Amino acid sequence: MKVFKAVICLAFTGVLIWASQTKFGDIPPLGDFLNPSTGFWQNAESKNIRASEKLKLSGLQDEVTVQFDDNRIPHIFAKNNHDLYYVQGYLTAQARLWQMDIQTRSAAGRLSEVVGPKALQLDRYHRRMGMTLGAEHTLAGIMKDPVMSKVIQAYSDGVNAYIKHLKPGGYPLEFKLLGYKPEEWKPINSAYLLKLMSETLAGGSNELGLTNVLNKYGAKITNDLFPDYPMHEDPVIPAGTKWDFKPLTIPQPPAAFKAQLMAAMQNKEKIEGIGSNNWAVSGSKTATGFPILANDPHLNLTFPSIWYQMQMVGPDANVYGVTLPGAPCVVIGYNQKVSWGVTNVDADVLDWYQVKFKDSTRTQYWYNNKWNKVERKIEKIKVRGQADVIDTVLYTHHGPVVYDNAAMQEKGRSNVPVGNALRWIAHDESDEFKTFYLLNRAGSYADYRKALTYYTAPAQNFVFASVDNDIAITPNGKLPLKYKDQGKFILDGSNTANNWQGWIPADQNPTVKNPTRGFVSSANQSSTDQTYPYYINWKFEGYERGKRINDRLGTMKKATVDSLRLLQMDDYSIRAQDILPTMLRYMDATKLDDYQLAALDSVKRWNKFFKASSVGASIFQNWWHKLYEFTWRDNFGSKDTVYYYPTMDRTEALLMKEPKSVWFDNKRTPAMETANDVVMASFTATVDELMRNYGKIGPDWAWGKVKSFEVAHLGNVPGLGSGKFESGGSGSTVNALIDGHGPSWRMVVQLGPQPQGYGILPGGQSGNPGSFYYDDMLKTWQQGRLNQLLYLHSATEKSPRIKTTLTISK
Repeated sequence: MKVFKAVICLAFTGVLIWASQTKFGDIPPLGDFLNPSTGFWQNAESKNIRASEKLKLSGLQDEVTVQFDDNRIPHIFAKNNHDLYYVQGYLTAQARLWQMDIQTRSAAGRLSEVVGPKALQLDRYHRRMGMTLGAEHTLAGIMKDPVMSKVIQAYSDGVNAYIKHLKPGGYPLEFKLLGYKPEEWKPINSAYLLKLMSETLAGGSNELGLTNVLNKYGAKITNDLFPDYPMHEDPVIPAGTKWDFKPLTIPQPPAAFKAQLMAAMQNKEKIEGIGSNNWAVSGSKTATGFPILANDPHLNLTFPSIWYQMQMVGPDANVYGVTLPGAPCVVIGYNQKVSWGVTNVDADVLDWYQVKFKDSTRTQYWYNNKWNKVERKIEKIKVRGQADVIDTVLYTHHGPVVYDNAAMQEKGRSNVPVGNALRWIAHDESDEFKTFYLLNRAGSYADYRKALTYYTAPAQNFVFASVDNDIAITPNGKLPLKYKDQGKFILDGSNTANNWQGWIPADQNPTVKNPTRGFVSSANQSSTDQTYPYYINWKFEGYERGKRINDRLGTMKKATVDSLRLLQMDDYSIRAQDILPTMLRYMDATKLDDYQLAALDSVKRWNKFFKASSVGASIFQNWWHKLYEFTWRDNFGSKDTVYYYPTMDRTEALLMKEPKSVWFDNKRTPAMETANDVVMASFTATVDELMRNYGKIGPDWAWGKVKSFEVAHLGNVPGLGSGKFESGGSGSTVNALIDGHGPSWRMVVQLGPQPQGYGILPGGQSGNPGSFYYDDMLKTWQQGRLNQLLYLHSATEKSPRIKTTLTISK
């Protein structure tokens, strides 16, 4: 018996040893992960930090001083620009190395190397849409610039200096979880980050769904349901602004402005609320007499944050703001004389072209009345634990054919038309970092305008304010010269008239400086009124956020930082203001039971604010979305074909002006329904659903409970996110907080003799879950408060907020 027990113990020990050295799916080898010398224990950090530290780095040219404040935000003081960007790279890698690595891998189509076949479809998509091609072209543009080539190289060298000194025990936790090690950082990695941002903000399309609508319903109905300008609008550039330039000749559309599809796919709805707000208020409307600028870009909210805070002081710059981990310069911020911020323009800079191949070999395609050679690019995708995947991408002069056939697309992106070539601005040569390099050093409106000329994509509304009391806003980027609605539908790739015919001159991009109303603003709505001579896009985000901002700023006098902070947190619903009275007018209370009457009474008494505690907000939001779905689903919902649904604005117009429209009729019933029927049906369905999920009407129906929110870990690792919490706001309110998206950085800057900035991240500076600084700013962000930003003027300036002084020498 003793021998038997001994054998069992030895066998069990052997299994444990084997298991501790073996990776099971997503679970790392436990022996490595639990190793006290190199495992996750090594990632724990103490909140108690040393007051002074010294470091030697061989790549420096001179001594650099870094002051870390109480939020672990570095303030870099360098004597030359090489060292400034070298240390920026080093410190960013120290705080966010895994984030930098995984985002670059995603853009480059290399996730499968570390996570296995589950990422293969995403890798294939990013390769096939030309992310690598775009990154290579962007890097070429950067390297042609004698200044930016040195900046990008110094930054990369700084990142590698950190990686070089990193031992396995110090690897970020996620490297240990996934069982791989950091690799050398290359300048092209920074270019990949720009492509990732372009994909997020200018990589979507609705041409497939719209072309299907056009083919099914014809031009008259399509034009009626999808107008080129919405019923409601309050554009970025104030309506009535005069254009002081002579526009270029607008290209003419070809006679046959329409294309047929080669395959059918499932729809993927665009999420409302992925946008941003920014504005600048003239000194004539502020308490100090100097401008105030505010910006809160709405993006995916993750731990770690998409942004990293930093102050950078060199021989010709003293700039504070947020940077993109993996890229040089401050992207949004301020210096001693100016401040700037950005929101997405949503310009139409991605078009699909139907390709006619000569035969099944796909070696030639028809264009400009002749057969042209198809270029082939071989993509080798390494897959962890499996053989490499070899993929061949076909390229026309327009760009890559993203999906060759429906089988390839089956598990890919649903809004990508099969057999079509992609023309995308992100493929072009560019040098966006030059814009931020110059803005970091700008001192005037002229400097701001010069900096914008270097910017390509994704197009952004650049808001600006200066100590000279200038304010301005410019929807800016490299915008293609198109005929009206070019790219609204899939284009015939054989016709030269469908090519982009050049570019809108940079100095003719819409802009306004010092308008009489005393402020400028944007919230992703239409860039201009209909008098602007060029076509930018047919559809932008809804006008509601922009309208609310303009209403508030228009009445504001003696504005302060705090009044603008409160505006960033504003959750009043212009949509409810516009449409709720009409919805209530169609309700017949005599047909409701007691529970429905209680819900109707609650929404009638609702003040139209999306507070976390509001029951009325929950009822209205769910009611509106059900009304929208009930109106369109029987005509535009299909399992076989993707159709683009009409906009929220068009739905409002239908409800308010055409209550007997045929679109309200439910084809599944013999009766002819009108707006009254749809409003009633959607309301009762809303109440039934809320009761099923939350019981009788009461506190559990509060908006914060119905719309619970979480800041998730970037890799969706359970336990490394914020956990769910209640919050206000909706996709169409200024505080656009919904579905994991929201204000990724809130900033308000008061300009004057001494600028003062305020800002907050939804998390912390560190990417290490074992650090106090991983989420130390989250509570402040949740409460809608801002931290006063520490803007230092010299390396020796004293402040009680400075906790560590790091001296770096060569």
